[in-house]
Formats: sequence, C-alpha cells, structure tokens
Amino acid sequence: MDVLLLSVIIGIVAGIIDIIPMIIQKLPKYSTIAAFVYFFFISIIIVNIDLPHIPWWLEGGFISFALMIPILIHVGHTDKKPLPIITVNAIIIGTFIGIAGHFLK
Repeated sequence: MDVLLLSVIIGIVAGIIDIIPMIIQKLPKYSTIAAFVYFFFISIIIVNIDLPHIPWWLEGGFISFALMIPILIHVGHTDKKPLPIITVNAIIIGTFIGIAGHFLK
C-alpha cells in the first residue's frame, strides 16, 4: 500500500477516535473539526518522517506533542482546565499513529 494512502487512513481513524468523546460531550463543532483536522494531518507527518536519534516508538508522541504546543498556549490563555487532557490525548494518539505507521508500512 502507498505510504501516503496509509497515513491518510491512519489519520482518519485517529481523528475519529479523538472526536468521538467530543461529540458525546456536545463540544462546539469548530473544536471538533479542528481536532479531527489536527490528527488527520499529524498522521501524514508522523508516518512520513524519520527523526534522527529518536526511537521509532517515541517519534509519534513527540511530534504530536511538539506540534500541539501552540494550541496548548492558545487554549491555556483562557482556560487551563483542559490542558492535561489535550496533552495526554496528543501524546497517546500520536504514539499510536507512530506505532501503526511503523508496523503497517
């Protein structure tokens, strides 16, 4: 399977996994769409990148967290309560994206 197609499929699955609790909690649509788009595009980056000196199993969580920092700063400016949840989601889902990309390539 083409690596780009694989990363798109992983991104769709990761995005859906992240937004299901958001839909259940009836969070605003723009937040739900933003979370889906984030994990969709982050999966393309994670699956197609190879960071030197970082083990493959850490790359996904590291990249996802690093690219989530601007969002954390923006959200934390107005409300600090969701920051731990957003951070943990980014690290865990990013790690699973990296693992899936590694084993499915």
